Amino acid sequence: MEPLTDPFGRLHDYIRISVTDRCNLRCIYCMPAEGMEFQPQDEILSYEEITAIVESLAPLGLRKVRLTGGEPLVRKDLEKLVTMISAIPGIEDISLTTNGLMLPAKAALLKEAGLSRVNISLDSLRQDRFSMITRGGEVSKVLKGIEAAQAAGLDPIKLNVVLMRGINDDEIKDFISLTLNSPLNVRFIEYMPIGSATDSWRQSYLPLETVIEACTAAGWETEEAEMPSGNGPSQNRRVIGAQGTFGLIHPVSDHFCDNCNRLRLTADGHIKACLYWEDEYNVRPLISDPAAVQALFRKALGNKPHNHEMALALEKKAQSHTPTARRMSQIGG
Repeated sequence: MEPLTDPFGRLHDYIRISVTDRCNLRCIYCMPAEGMEFQPQDEILSYEEITAIVESLAPLGLRKVRLTGGEPLVRKDLEKLVTMISAIPGIEDISLTTNGLMLPAKAALLKEAGLSRVNISLDSLRQDRFSMITRGGEVSKVLKGIEAAQAAGLDPIKLNVVLMRGINDDEIKDFISLTLNSPLNVRFIEYMPIGSATDSWRQSYLPLETVIEACTAAGWETEEAEMPSGNGPSQNRRVIGAQGTFGLIHPVSDHFCDNCNRLRLTADGHIKACLYWEDEYNVRPLISDPAAVQALFRKALGNKPHNHEMALALEKKAQSHTPTARRMSQIGG
């Protein structure tokens, strides 16, 4: 079968699947403090439906699956879904994005089920600040989650840090220090205007040149580094002599759309070929027909724009398409 390719020749072999829009935290860049409306449970894809979609796409070259949320581990028995997906011929890599709070109880089960690696969100190492960003979270529990992932043999372990001006930008050195004696990959991510390109976002946005400047100020020399798995958008570097690495993901200041290989599936069954734009295609009614599922994914890719134009939102300039109104928790990270 013809692989999943968009009009710009980009091959798509990777899908991010949100299994829930719910979360046990309420991070300031992910969902509002109040007024969030969650999907009714009967509108959320079942594990069998998710598996059927992946089975339909594997013959088209899908090789990598990432499970996201909301917080995917609030979904009961997520390891069962990992087992189901890992049994699909052609699927080579299953990963998870999580806030880490439930990893102590789940890491070993997920690894045994077939999970390869994990990304853990961690935006501050200071309890008072972490509590502010997450609206009540305990950073010590995330650190225990990292330890559990290491003990389970999940590899690599990536820590996702959304860098925000005036909020956590003074912790860059602290985060990079985590890589000096541990094989962690700390990934600094530019704050994106998903669901809300407000003046507050513009004031908090920070380009990632700041990270390199922090290394220079600390007296660290860095070099390019390669990750042991994945071909994502991170530009990876290493402090010379360090066990781990750090990465820069800058979708706003220097978008990586030319190399995009990602599709997204929301928890309620909508295909999003691009994270930023509002275009969506409801695949749930077609799940029993693999050919129809494949055709709808091809249609979604056929309408995928060349890039997301987030930089224009930063500059308050007109954009060629309409940005999504969904919040990040409703799409899947």
